[in-house]
Amino acid sequence: MLRKVSVLQVALLLCSWGGRAQDFMLPDVNIVTELGKLKNLEERLKTQEETLQNQNILVTLLKSSVEELTRENGDLKMKVEALQNKSDARNVAFSASLLASGSGNTGPFSQVTSPLIYKKVFTNYGNGYDPITGVFTAPLKGVYYLRFYAHCHGGTKMAVSLYKNDKVQCSVFSLKPENNANAGNGIVLTLEKGDRIYTKLWNNAWLYDDEASYTSFGGFLIVPL
Repeated sequence: MLRKVSVLQVALLLCSWGGRAQDFMLPDVNIVTELGKLKNLEERLKTQEETLQNQNILVTLLKSSVEELTRENGDLKMKVEALQNKSDARNVAFSASLLASGSGNTGPFSQVTSPLIYKKVFTNYGNGYDPITGVFTAPLKGVYYLRFYAHCHGGTKMAVSLYKNDKVQCSVFSLKPENNANAGNGIVLTLEKGDRIYTKLWNNAWLYDDEASYTSFGGFLIVPL
């Protein structure tokens, strides 16, 4: 008995035979065998179609994964930049000398009411030092190292103190040296954000500075808290 032939199988048979359409009716043609070949071809085509569909699904998944990785990479980049900015914000250092140019004395004054203003700024990382007022304002809480140097010529008193929020922390002093005198001091302080650090002359004391920057003031953050 002849097997039932689908429309697709007949179409495939006709396409595969092409110019041999007349041979289809020849007695030596085994139609069952040919239909088997057509079915095998149909299954192969179906397998290839399924493979193509799977490949399309895989491409879609890969595209989605790439988009997700791109988003994650963007987020990671933003986090790295934020951490870098945070790290930069926690770096504080400044250094300045008394005179912006030339040479000369500062003082003596009978009553000293304002901080020494160090005008030649070498470093002001974090913008904590104000060269207009001479005051360093801690931009964040932490442990800081602060130091200052003073120079004078002979014959008079040289005395300078470092202040934290209007309270003396440490000083240098030289009373009427015969020749030039130099002095320096430094201190480690725990500062709250907004604490003010500056230096002041003593009453009736004086300083000398020139382009060699003998008289200076500086400091840096050691440990943020």
